[in-house]
Amino acid sequence: MIRVAVADDQAILRGGLAALLRLEPDLEVVGEAATCAGTLDLVEERRPDVLLLDVQMPAGADGAPADGIGVAEQLQGIDGAPRIIVLTTFGRAGYLRRTMEAGAGGFMVKDTPVERLVDAIRRVHQGLRVVDPELAAQSLAVGPSPLTAKETEVLQAAAVGGTTAAIAGRLFLSEGTVRNHVSAAIGKLGVANRAEAVRTASDNGWI
Repeated sequence: MIRVAVADDQAILRGGLAALLRLEPDLEVVGEAATCAGTLDLVEERRPDVLLLDVQMPAGADGAPADGIGVAEQLQGIDGAPRIIVLTTFGRAGYLRRTMEAGAGGFMVKDTPVERLVDAIRRVHQGLRVVDPELAAQSLAVGPSPLTAKETEVLQAAAVGGTTAAIAGRLFLSEGTVRNHVSAAIGKLGVANRAEAVRTASDNGWI
């Protein structure tokens, strides 16, 4: 039996997917989680072989990763960590690249037919990688993010909203430093303002 865990903050989707997977004779759903913190706890407690992991989930606790890719990064290299298939509503090339760099074994969009997802679980469990070929081509075309880690962090905070002062407070930076990072990101992305920088980075899956 392949022990599978499902992590997604949408309860209906998570429960429906778990129910469909339970119909497979060689799959056992050992747990579900709705937050990044809950996912880490679930992995530690139930030790699944394969983790189906949503990209956009709430942290769920202070200090927890901000999204599913952060969860994958935290699990990478841990003894007994599950093989990971990242599921996302948005097939963004940047997400794919970040997912693979985080050590995931698969990347699929949520409207993938169940039969294909089940096949992917079996293949990833065997140590293979499963990636949508169209997304793989897009990822090569888009290339890696031009943003530094700090510029990425500032744009992620800007995406939540708030003034420069509010962003500075959340990230424990000075307002001047935040402005400098935003300005650098605007220049690298070839856009006119902070809102466009956030949108471009998001559309490419870089934040």
